[in-house]
Amino acid sequence: MVVTSIQVADETFVAAAPSLVAEVIGDRGNWRRWWPDLDLAVTEDRGAQGVRWRVDGPLTGTMEIWCEAVMDGFVLHYFLHAEPTRQLAGARALADANRDRRAAGKSMSFEVKDRLEAGRPVGGPAVTDDRADDAQRTVV
Repeated sequence: MVVTSIQVADETFVAAAPSLVAEVIGDRGNWRRWWPDLDLAVTEDRGAQGVRWRVDGPLTGTMEIWCEAVMDGFVLHYFLHAEPTRQLAGARALADANRDRRAAGKSMSFEVKDRLEAGRPVGGPAVTDDRADDAQRTVV
């Protein structure tokens, strides 16, 4: 088994309908803002369940957002497994690179959470997908 130098795994609970996340994480403009130095190529677009990418640029490897439906919301899992494309000067530089990538991932997940939970009272029910609610009312 190959272990990469940059290893990030994080998860954040989002109190919103899982169907709402595809629009946010599928927006390529967001990717450029979240990871401005990375070249991302989609290897699997799973809609509301997430996206997998091949990563190039200063890192080479794989990255994934996986959205797991939990209770009335979802857990946004973020993974990055990559190698720097240039030699880093020592263990401290590698630790700093890992920290920076963890911080970028957490910023992304908090932005997704903030956007999808906007207007939700603290402790209130999860934000629903009004489009799904409207479609369900139409069918009934």
